[in-house]
Amino acid sequence: MSRNPRLGIVAAVGLLGLVSTVACTPGAENSAPSSQANPSSVQTDAAKLGDVNLVVWDQEVRGGQAAQMKQLNDAFQAKYPNIKLKRVSRSFDDLKTTLRLALSGNEPPDVVQANNGRSDMGAFVKANQLVPLDPYAKAYNWDQRYPQSVRQYSQYTPDGKTFGQGNLYGMPQVGEVVGIFYSKKKLAEAGVQQPKTWDEFQSSLATLKAKGDAPLVLGNLEKWPAIHVFGTVQGRTTPADTIKQLGFGRKGASWTTDENKKAAQTLTDWVGKGYFNAGFNGQDYDPAWQAFSKGKGTYLIGGTWLAEDLGKAMGDDVGFMLPPGTAADAAPIATGGTGLPFSITTKSKNPDAAAAYLNFITSADAMKILTKTGNLPVADTAKQEVSGSLQKDVFAAFGKVVEADGLVPYLDYATPTMPDTIGAALQDLLGGKATPDQFAERLEKDYGAFSQANG
Repeated sequence: MSRNPRLGIVAAVGLLGLVSTVACTPGAENSAPSSQANPSSVQTDAAKLGDVNLVVWDQEVRGGQAAQMKQLNDAFQAKYPNIKLKRVSRSFDDLKTTLRLALSGNEPPDVVQANNGRSDMGAFVKANQLVPLDPYAKAYNWDQRYPQSVRQYSQYTPDGKTFGQGNLYGMPQVGEVVGIFYSKKKLAEAGVQQPKTWDEFQSSLATLKAKGDAPLVLGNLEKWPAIHVFGTVQGRTTPADTIKQLGFGRKGASWTTDENKKAAQTLTDWVGKGYFNAGFNGQDYDPAWQAFSKGKGTYLIGGTWLAEDLGKAMGDDVGFMLPPGTAADAAPIATGGTGLPFSITTKSKNPDAAAAYLNFITSADAMKILTKTGNLPVADTAKQEVSGSLQKDVFAAFGKVVEADGLVPYLDYATPTMPDTIGAALQDLLGGKATPDQFAERLEKDYGAFSQANG
């Protein structure tokens, strides 16, 4: 399930120094065709790999996404003319549909963007279709480039069972965090200061509603948008470690806790008090955020992938903040992750060239290009030169939550069936067809059965 129709997936800041050049590891000049799961030697000098054809599948098809890929691919070709790139760019849905079949064929792409979730990357790992990148991570110092809070979103145990731990199977370019977009003008008109605590935020909802306009904008026809809203509320009631256990589908947590039920009750209360726009459960996601950009409502709980479009539409009127904590100095907790990681297929005949490509498109220079093309780089975020108040808000928020290790996974990661389960459960909860207890029991049935069977 994609939480971001623009990036596909639907993470962090490399406040550590980025290493963009590495010493050449001794090895054969031409890497042998590899189907082994763990390359024992790594050649990092891509210029010495001989003539190579590298097939890359990505879903960077829109706006700044497409622009950054073109710039980086052109720069890679210029630096390594011996490596010929063949780029196949597809929409997220098309890529998801065709990738499974391609990986099981005899000539899959060398490099692919694989959705992080269990039904995609987890299944590919279990089928031994992706190369564990740990030897390359060591050679290129990727563990210094990306902190563990980023790497966990591309990690699985070799059997594909445990998500967020084990081997590294992908390198993302962009980060995502769910926060609160707001209209500065509407807050000022209502005499409301930007909330610094969760109580202040909820108090502002009542104040704004009294002014005659529903303060919160949501379009939940596709069901996944409400997952972000619930996750935002859940982060005010539930410890980050517990959310991580639930989100990664690990044993030891439960959906039927008082904290989770309290979060569900908060959403029910918001609906009852008229804090959401009318008809939100039957409205598409795109028209909803577009309505916000045109003056509907004051707050929009959404991901950073909306920043570029909202900034263009609203200019300096739009701001972005992390969900406020229960106290002004509380450590930040927010839902988020990475864009689709780039992975290497086990049937690639040129894994060393593929790794050099991954290193190039996630380097320090690449992060600068991502920034200039309107994307949110997953590494070195705090070091980027940004323009405009919204971009500054987004970059600062992302860096803050990652530095505090407060980024928690998308809840639909938990099990292969959780995207459908939680999406439908939230529609029923928000539509008044289920109580908080019934909502929690429904999720517990899915999560509990999977986590127990999955070990």
